Amino acid sequence: MQINNNQKGNMTKERKITLNAEKRKVIADQFQSFYEDKVKDKLVQAKESYDLMREKAKEKINQVVRYHQPQEDIDTIRKMIQKYNRSGGELYEDNCFYVERPIMKVDDEGREYESKDEVHVRFNMGRNFARAYYRDELKAKGLNPDFQLSINDDYSKRNPKYYNDESAVNTYLGFSNSSNEDKSITKPVAKWESDFQLWTIGSSYCHSRQFKVDESTLNFFKMYVASADNVIKEHEQMYSYVEGKMKTLRLGLKSYRTFDQAKALADKIGVVLNETMMNESSSLALSIYSPENLASLLEDKEVLTRDQKIAIARQQMQQSVN
Repeated sequence: MQINNNQKGNMTKERKITLNAEKRKVIADQFQSFYEDKVKDKLVQAKESYDLMREKAKEKINQVVRYHQPQEDIDTIRKMIQKYNRSGGELYEDNCFYVERPIMKVDDEGREYESKDEVHVRFNMGRNFARAYYRDELKAKGLNPDFQLSINDDYSKRNPKYYNDESAVNTYLGFSNSSNEDKSITKPVAKWESDFQLWTIGSSYCHSRQFKVDESTLNFFKMYVASADNVIKEHEQMYSYVEGKMKTLRLGLKSYRTFDQAKALADKIGVVLNETMMNESSSLALSIYSPENLASLLEDKEVLTRDQKIAIARQQMQQSVN
């Protein structure tokens, strides 16, 4: 039986795309972006709220510290140090402070005793906060800001990938540094360390300084600390929501053999998915060497790594389908 050209064309069009591990990964990434977009606004809002509280907290803690340790006292000790070296006193430029308010408590036997309500006010970054605050930036660099959340506090689940992700994220953020790095690049940790500091009387031991405040001021600083905690909480909740969806999706994708099955699911849910996304290499080439990105690459003196190129391409692909 002879097949004409029209029949050949129809057969070519009807040929189904068979899924493999790489194609399933591309599909899963599209679904993950879809679910993250549904809930990421809460994390964005938490970061914006924290940023506003941070600026107010800088002003407030400056008032508190300078009330207890006036600038003229700082200047006097500085002159004493210049004259007598360490015997003249101690000064430390700090971004960590403890504020407290005396209160009365009652023990189990009903007897009152003096205590204190204390708040630790920080302007540097903890690791959980840093991964949450810089999550989008980390993902754009091809890094995994969710590695800690993925083990759900079960440290027996730590594997080589976990440690590789941890090392890469810590290096980018600045919790880990090496001698051969470009010192002209200011990493997030260093940026936050230098963003706000106050000269204080005493050593580098933050808890050695207790600044007494009234109830209103103490409650303000509690709100500031809560705003930082909320950034971490929204990161955790976003991951939990998305990962719950993705676990179910991955099980389904394992059973799918062709792209059409994944496409039918995507259409029902509202996820943008098309066949061109399956050919990752050609999609990457089109994306990386689009006029905009090509111009950027030509201007950039640095040689991009393969991971950086992939991150740029995926971001461009996502923007093109939105």
